[in-house]
Amino acid sequence: MPADFDVVIVGAGAAGLSLAHHLCAPNSPTPLSVALVDAPPGPLRPPPRTWCFWEPPGGAYDSSLAASWPQLRVRAADGPCTVSRFSRLRYKMLRSDAFEALVERRLSLTPALCRIDATVSAVRDVPYGGEVLTQDASGESVLARGRLVFDSRPPRRLPPARTTLLQHFTGWFVRTERPLFDPATADLMDFRTPQPAHGLSFGYVLPLDPHTALVEYTEFSAAPLDADGYRRALRHYTDEILRLGRFHVTAREHGVIPMTDGHFPHRQGRSVYRIGTAGGATRPSTGYTFAAVQRQSRAIAAQLRAGRPLRMPLPYGRRARAMDAVMLRALDSGRVDGADFFGRLFRGVPGERLLRFMDGGSRLHEDLLIGLRTPMVPMLRTVVELPFRPRREGPVTLSSPSPISPISPTDHEESTP
Repeated sequence: MPADFDVVIVGAGAAGLSLAHHLCAPNSPTPLSVALVDAPPGPLRPPPRTWCFWEPPGGAYDSSLAASWPQLRVRAADGPCTVSRFSRLRYKMLRSDAFEALVERRLSLTPALCRIDATVSAVRDVPYGGEVLTQDASGESVLARGRLVFDSRPPRRLPPARTTLLQHFTGWFVRTERPLFDPATADLMDFRTPQPAHGLSFGYVLPLDPHTALVEYTEFSAAPLDADGYRRALRHYTDEILRLGRFHVTAREHGVIPMTDGHFPHRQGRSVYRIGTAGGATRPSTGYTFAAVQRQSRAIAAQLRAGRPLRMPLPYGRRARAMDAVMLRALDSGRVDGADFFGRLFRGVPGERLLRFMDGGSRLHEDLLIGLRTPMVPMLRTVVELPFRPRREGPVTLSSPSPISPISPTDHEESTP
């Protein structure tokens, strides 16, 4: 039985939309028919999210950015700060709704793309490719068949791992009465927050203008907090540490991102592949995903548009994954102090080199130089121990990252002066 499409993509989040965008670029030597399957409007579609990444100015999505910064600041627990100034890179913030609007405008000009709004019930390998079984809003069954299927849905369960931590966070978009923020500088990690007994915590401040910023409280630990715990932590950070004075909360975001050395299989059969977080695009040591999704999407599209057999690109190399496994275990075991660990890296490593390392693009000699800035004895002990640790079954995925919930005009949360 022939396939209906060359490619079927399941999910229209960052990974699914990015792959559709790159596959449907004009002037392809091998034109491709593409189906993009997404849940109907409603509760199954995720709310708006934010994605952050770094790259040179002039990127493909610059026209849709919420903001970008040429400087990153890391504050130590005792107050001193390290500012990294970039000549060739920018730290960028992209809202998912702006990204979707940009890509949708481009895809609307592509006759080879078919949009299917339906709830996916199964994805399976078949002799001629892959099948996606769905049900539309009226309850009718819809079957999409493709020579290749790329599934971007979050995994239902994390893979077996030696170490699994969670990066969990809650953020407020705040509007202050006084101009308090430097629009040229983002606070990547502020370790003046009270540290948990196990793991680490930090504040995160992304200014949009002198009065407006996304302010987040983040932890790396084994379990998330309850809603009141995040509220207390953010209140302490905004009132006692940042001293924002009176402000309004205009939107909130919350997320839980797995940080695990488990292996995410990128293939589910001869013709079905996983992409995005489900395909290992989330960096275990940092939680960043968007840049790896772009690399993965471009590499897949380049092969298919040229008519070549697909060799699925890995988001990160073996060396990067091995270093992440050591860092996660050293942090989880308590051998290293997380605030001190990251503070050392930002104080001792040039900013652009460290960002290349965090993105998995650093070279061997750069990795060795960065390794010299870490606590050597506990890290070496962890290297020796790690091969003997068993991999344990992963937990059920808790949530998708970075949903944003708007605040109605009657629901503004206002600080005390």
